[in-house]
Amino acid sequence: MNAKRPACATPALETPAASQTYSYCDLQHIDSASTELAEEVALAIAYNGISQAVMLVTPTDLEDFIVGFSLGSGIIEDPTNIYDLQLSGSGSAQYAQVTIANRAFWNLKQQRRQLAGTSGCGLCGVEAVEQALPDLKVLPGSPLPPAEWLDGLRQRIGAFQPLGQHCGAVHAAVFMNAEGELLLGREDIGRHNALDKLIGGLIRQNIPTAGGLAIVTSRCSLELIQKVLRAGIQTLVSLSSPTGLAVQWARRHNLNLIHLPQKSAPRVYSPALEKQA
Repeated sequence: MNAKRPACATPALETPAASQTYSYCDLQHIDSASTELAEEVALAIAYNGISQAVMLVTPTDLEDFIVGFSLGSGIIEDPTNIYDLQLSGSGSAQYAQVTIANRAFWNLKQQRRQLAGTSGCGLCGVEAVEQALPDLKVLPGSPLPPAEWLDGLRQRIGAFQPLGQHCGAVHAAVFMNAEGELLLGREDIGRHNALDKLIGGLIRQNIPTAGGLAIVTSRCSLELIQKVLRAGIQTLVSLSSPTGLAVQWARRHNLNLIHLPQKSAPRVYSPALEKQA
């Protein structure tokens, strides 16, 4: 995760703001007011000149998203596989041209994937079960975080959710380092997009992940497990319940998976509890 930051061109000149003001009225059209709403844009991503995905994302930290998406989706195996990243476009139509290593591009073409992504689905466009359930490396295993690291965590991560606190409608992913300090957060309308942005931000800022953990505010399903496995993050804390398949994969791959309910103690799903004699 301490890879050299990929070269990036100047961001698009007319990238929309993360939120804008919209007016609304009641059902009787008597009272009216206005509120801030989170924005989204369509981001088309091409690798070595070949269109690969169109994702609906919140227009912030787009470079982080592209790096994290490339790694978390298995398009690259290492951040150094990205040689260049250029953004262009305006308004709700944004474009990313990504130059990757020849071997990574060959592997991408072998996958025969053409994604048409949305903010709510992480596996759109996957053509075969083998692609949805890839063979990923098992993590070496890491101790569970101290209980005090999770005390008041729901409230503490609010500082890393400015858009969510202001507008709602977005998910957050936050990283805590090996000393229990909250270091970095990213937000997006898509829960998997937020995690991609966080992973990309960690890579681009050369933040070590050893001994740390990722926190997601959304439900924890399989694609989030796959993303942290590919990023080499050893512990994932979710504010919402994991799916059964997510738990199975976490246990199989030595990933610490913890659910932090709103009104009860943390629930450790992985590693699995040893059966009592």
